[in-house]
Amino acid sequence: MSVVTITKENFRQEVLQSRQPVLLDFWADWCAPCRRVGPVVDEIAGERPDIKVGKVDVTGQRELAAAFQVASIPMLVVLEGGRVVCQTVGAQPKEAILSLLPSVRQR
Repeated sequence: MSVVTITKENFRQEVLQSRQPVLLDFWADWCAPCRRVGPVVDEIAGERPDIKVGKVDVTGQRELAAAFQVASIPMLVVLEGGRVVCQTVGAQPKEAILSLLPSVRQR
């Protein structure tokens, strides 16, 4: 699954109304740790079709950054049913990011 660019305009539809858990990556292009985490998040998006992955550019989406009280980036947030279930701040290895995500559900 591809990564979705999240904006205040599509936040409700893409995140709050998502039937899938959502991994949000709050980032900025000037942030070196964000540039290290970004490709890992992209890779997870390709490997986990059961998870919706979105990226929020905090420079252009200040309202969303404020709503999530983003004080440091990169910040990763996992939501299920529109509610935050966990979050972490700082560059994380892939295994740590995967540990934030719900297990693959048997269908």
